[in-house]
Amino acid sequence: MKPDERKPHIHVDVFEELTGKIPETAKGGIEEVGARIKILRKEKGLSLDELSKLTGFDVDLLERIEKDEVQPQLGTVIKLSKALDSAFGRIVSGVGDKLYSITRKDERKVISRSTAQKGRKKLYTYMSLAPEVKGRSMEAVLVQLLENPEDEVSVHDGEEFIYVLEGVVRLKIGQDAFELEPGDSAYYLSTTPHVIAAKTGKATIIAVLYEG
Repeated sequence: MKPDERKPHIHVDVFEELTGKIPETAKGGIEEVGARIKILRKEKGLSLDELSKLTGFDVDLLERIEKDEVQPQLGTVIKLSKALDSAFGRIVSGVGDKLYSITRKDERKVISRSTAQKGRKKLYTYMSLAPEVKGRSMEAVLVQLLENPEDEVSVHDGEEFIYVLEGVVRLKIGQDAFELEPGDSAYYLSTTPHVIAAKTGKATIIAVLYEG
């Protein structure tokens, strides 16, 4: 597919079932991400100032994340997990205790709802597909993408694989832009600035993230 020169958007609102929205009452670890980060920081004996120096994130942002006023995006979580010497999966969905995971359609775990850094706009809620596996290096999640003209770019360590289930996805990797349709997929290094969103309306993808 040839690069699409039109400017992509990003707005991820709700990770949902393949054929419908996650009920608003569905709960998983949505309120737990900030608490997990705070626990890990204290276990490491780090102050917010010290964590700020390790990650480059403002102290105010870190404090708001821990208070659940701002839900961190996946890239932010990965940077925090590196600074805290913790597995990415431990922060987003807790510590698993199994050798394998079978996740039924009605058992998917809503693990976090992400907002923009200022906390004013909900960006996405991601749904874990294999939270029970102990010591996992990859995190498989389901996401529904929406449009977002603010075009917020993500850059972090690791690698990502996405597979489009429904709708048309606009993906920008560096200076190249693509439109992906159902059945299309993409694999890229997360250290390359990237933006992913629905072209119009909504689009649903499966994403597999490897923190490296």
